[in-house]
Amino acid sequence: MREPGRRDRGGGEDPELEARDDRGAPRDGRPGPGRAVGGADAAAIADRLFRQESGRAVATLIRALGDFDLAEEAVQEAFVVALERWPRDGLPPNPGGWLTMTARNRAIDRLRRDRRLAEKREAIAQLAALEAEGDADPSGDPFPDDRLRLIFTCCHPALAPEARVALTLRTLGGLTTGEIARAFLVGEATMAQRLVRAKRKIKVAGIPYRVPPDHLLPERLRSVLSVLYLVFNEGYAATSGDALVRRDLCAEAIRLTRVLAGLMPAEPEVMSLLALMLLHDARRATRVSEAGELVLLEDQDRGRWDQAEIEEGVALIGQSARTGHRGIYHLQAAIAAEHGRAPRAEDTDWRRIAVLYQELARRIPSPVVELNRAVAVAMAEGPAAGLGLIAPLEADLARYHHLHAARADLLRRLGRLDEAAAAYERALGLTANAVERRFLRRRLAEVRAHCSDAP
Repeated sequence: MREPGRRDRGGGEDPELEARDDRGAPRDGRPGPGRAVGGADAAAIADRLFRQESGRAVATLIRALGDFDLAEEAVQEAFVVALERWPRDGLPPNPGGWLTMTARNRAIDRLRRDRRLAEKREAIAQLAALEAEGDADPSGDPFPDDRLRLIFTCCHPALAPEARVALTLRTLGGLTTGEIARAFLVGEATMAQRLVRAKRKIKVAGIPYRVPPDHLLPERLRSVLSVLYLVFNEGYAATSGDALVRRDLCAEAIRLTRVLAGLMPAEPEVMSLLALMLLHDARRATRVSEAGELVLLEDQDRGRWDQAEIEEGVALIGQSARTGHRGIYHLQAAIAAEHGRAPRAEDTDWRRIAVLYQELARRIPSPVVELNRAVAVAMAEGPAAGLGLIAPLEADLARYHHLHAARADLLRRLGRLDEAAAAYERALGLTANAVERRFLRRRLAEVRAHCSDAP
């Protein structure tokens, strides 16, 4: 990864904010400032705005308070007030600023009611200072954007990976504990404890609420990007449960990555990760049939792929390439772009994809990357060539169902049906996703049927 510097940390446009310019004509279908809305529409608009704006408000209050829980509770209370007032009074000119100031007032009220008031005077003074910030430019967006600090704090390597994901979705994404728990198929109490432990760790370990200094930034940015990619991957190819794709997680990962791209506009790996997500998400609607069955890449209806996402993803790769940087997300996005550019499955440049995987394997030596390269080689040179590359990976990936599924497919294409059936059985025993299990059962049944028909 190219070492990001101070110039990469802000000052660029936030594409999400630009698309939500409250001072002109509405561009997202919501009423303009001052227009009252009622009933379900009001609740839906308030919920969408809260999801979009709460991360900034929480981040600003955490800077002032040093208290995650109080900041989140104050912002939640501001959301309740918004649900009461916005249907009656209409949207404020700056909903994000309104949420922040309302949450600030709620936090001050809570602190003043606290018996340990003497210990809280400094926090009250810091919150009061936000009023001066708010008065600086009432027509614009007066508050400093603290989300970059919050992203790096939530994704600190001292926290467990699952805690980084949960804390990022809770504080920056505005998801409830129950929503996060359902997304990752754990109990709400379990997720709540995960969040409590993460916040306690931040406090006890003295994890600073800041953007890391230059000498630490490359490593810390890798942690942030890996968290966002993990969220996207769990949405795009769920490891368990009844659905293969969880659209809410994909959308949230893309939204948060857009925020990061707006905050670090000169960092090529951030734009590359956004490109990678968009290029994969463009195919999302075609990965599962109307009957809920898995559709392989070669069988997908490319006419239904989201061309706008593909074009944006390819453009972002071009921007990244012009920096001379070829990081791990850039290479993966370039692979995804090869699929996006091919009008038909048979037009895919598999040799080019194999070369890109080879370069990726040099950057991050991994048996999973080598497995993907083996599949690309099989598509370019034939199944026997791919099997030869898979064989050395079997020990390291013995419990990785994708290896056994890929091996089964190549054996099937070579007519080695008994071996293919055994590999499909092995893959079936290692996956918990219901959609993938149905696909593997169907393939296993087809191979067994051919075995019984063989002379």
